[in-house]
Amino acid sequence: MKYKETDIQWLGKIPEHWETTTIKNHFYVIPSNVDKKTKENEIPVELCNYVDVYYNDFIDLSVPFMEATANENEVVKFQLKEKDVLITKDSEDPLDIGVPALINEVKDKLLCGYHLSMLRPKSNKITGDYLFWLLKDTSIASQLWREATGVTRWAIASRHVKNSIIALPPKKEQIAVANYLENACNRIDEVINSKESQLLKIDSYYKSKLHELITKGLNKNVDFIDSKIDWQGIVPKHWKRDKLFRLANKMGSGGTPKSTNQDYYNGSIPWIQSGDLNDGLISKTKKTITQRGLNESSAKIFNSGTVLIAMYGATIGKLGIMSTEAATNQACCAIQIGSKMDSLFLYYLLFDMREYLISRGYGGGQSNISQEVLKQQYLYYPDIEEQKQIIDKIKFLEKKTSEIKKQVKSQIKTLKNYRKSLIHECVTGKKQIVKAMETVKN
Repeated sequence: MKYKETDIQWLGKIPEHWETTTIKNHFYVIPSNVDKKTKENEIPVELCNYVDVYYNDFIDLSVPFMEATANENEVVKFQLKEKDVLITKDSEDPLDIGVPALINEVKDKLLCGYHLSMLRPKSNKITGDYLFWLLKDTSIASQLWREATGVTRWAIASRHVKNSIIALPPKKEQIAVANYLENACNRIDEVINSKESQLLKIDSYYKSKLHELITKGLNKNVDFIDSKIDWQGIVPKHWKRDKLFRLANKMGSGGTPKSTNQDYYNGSIPWIQSGDLNDGLISKTKKTITQRGLNESSAKIFNSGTVLIAMYGATIGKLGIMSTEAATNQACCAIQIGSKMDSLFLYYLLFDMREYLISRGYGGGQSNISQEVLKQQYLYYPDIEEQKQIIDKIKFLEKKTSEIKKQVKSQIKTLKNYRKSLIHECVTGKKQIVKAMETVKN
């Protein structure tokens, strides 16, 4: 196959019989203004919305569309048709601009919703299927990202969508490319889904083994008793039992210096917020405070080795262990454990009982872990020597689990990169798909 230069840096050479053109030459670009409201005296409709497009490459009637209303003009203008392409036209992230979905199945009064633009072929020279795959190519989509404007929310004007450059083969080749990519990407996605399921199984195995170690110990030949604690089940008979507050030397939460006083911040004292908790060792914090900020607020200093748990918010139940002395805010419960328990053993206990603690939370729409419930929580634990043996076993389990997960994640990344490069090669003519061409009727 012969190629020609395009003088377009990201496109490079294309097959000699292809042409370069713009979206506006072949598609109408229609931004939607149909909102999600239901109003009296309007026509009941269903909306294909932003999330439907963002999370689905292909739209059919299995998608749970939102019910709303629209006026007569909107019903006519935004009624979806098969092979329309919808794209996201505004988002909180500019890289989420131009995400496409292909309409494969429609019904009466199914409309294009707000935050989307509808791209509809002007003629039969180009198919919606092919445009969908064009827009899946990050090289082409990047034209939209560059033109997006905004600060907290980004948007793309219709003129920039219309002026986006595309490489266009003859229609028979478009159909072949679209068919080939759909089949090839489906196979790749099946493998990716299988790998992602594998990650979930690895996590599940790790949690079950950790639960076994932290509640049953290493010796299965000892006598066991019922702990009478839901999450803990049976425990070795020789283990001790006590409430958490009696095992701790210090337990409580900190506070936040007044945010409007700059003299309180950017000091030498690490200040841990719940967002800093990472289910591991905390070595860095997003913010620091000054001695004055500490003195003139309810923030408190806790020692290295203190175990932290987020009590509410998006990070509820998240854990961390302080690698150095630091202050904390009010969203973290800090536990300086005493001599009867290793801080890592406590960390693993709390990790194991996280869902149990969240389930015992209080509050309306957003659950809160009660510090009082935490203090009164009974824990079973062995002597320090046995704790250290259990910790060593869990660390070994963590290491092996991490290694396996790293391998699987690397495989997923490779598959996603291959999928991305395959789309680019096909929609720019770099990859010849002779067999796929043979299946397309003239």
